[in-house]
Amino acid sequence: MASNVNPTVRRRRLGQELRRLRELQGMTAEEVADRLLVSQSKISRLENGRRSISQRDVRDLCGVYAVEDHRVVESLMQMAKDSRQQGWWHAFGDIPYSVYIGLETDAANLRVYEPQVVPGLLQIRPYAEAVVAGAAPENSQAEIDKRVNVRMRRQGRVKDDGQPLRLWAVIDEAALRRVIGSRHVMQEQLEYLVEMGQLPHVTVQVLPFDMGAHPGINGQYAILEFPDAADSSVVYIEGVTSDLYLEKSGDVHKYTVMYEHLRAQALNVEQSRAFIEGIAKEYARRP
Repeated sequence: MASNVNPTVRRRRLGQELRRLRELQGMTAEEVADRLLVSQSKISRLENGRRSISQRDVRDLCGVYAVEDHRVVESLMQMAKDSRQQGWWHAFGDIPYSVYIGLETDAANLRVYEPQVVPGLLQIRPYAEAVVAGAAPENSQAEIDKRVNVRMRRQGRVKDDGQPLRLWAVIDEAALRRVIGSRHVMQEQLEYLVEMGQLPHVTVQVLPFDMGAHPGINGQYAILEFPDAADSSVVYIEGVTSDLYLEKSGDVHKYTVMYEHLRAQALNVEQSRAFIEGIAKEYARRP
């Protein structure tokens, strides 16, 4: 796959353009589905970028939408072709959160709140291995290794010297106190967290227990923002059997406001660093 072609993002952009063309015609997804003798759910999946789209699908939809400019049709068909290429993560086989990885790979900014564990992009390998194994004890060692290897590969976005991902992480104190792997692993993990938090494009804040109730109390979420203005922000909520992606402006705005409250309630950067270092020393004193 060409390095500048992200199939997930191509599908998303193509879906947005197809939705725009449908709305220009004043048609509903149900009406389009009836015209093409397909299910309404197929049209919806094509428009939200969750399903691969063929060049034939694009041609048929352009016919329904009365797109007469051949250059537009050819451009959309090329996007469909690009969207069917494979990203780097496909080399690892079936990854349940591959849609998220595709979005993260192309994102410019990522804001994440983690109440239970250190964010995946800031995990050391022993910690990641313990997290993956503990979260899915039925998985084989081969599956655990695959997921950890993918996680380590994803971290390249944060360590990229050219265009690194701008990462802002608010982490609940529970994630620092929960012993995952061992106390020694936790010590190394927290020391690494302090180290990464000193990078100019990484911000780490801690939300301590004594802060009480807060807007993130319902659980983990992440907000992804993209360099291209045409790509709307996405809120990602991880699930056990399926994940949730919110793209409507109202939903994104609500979660963005929630995140601003989280940042305001959390310790500032210097306080957070001292807090993490203090807990790391506690682990060092108690083997």
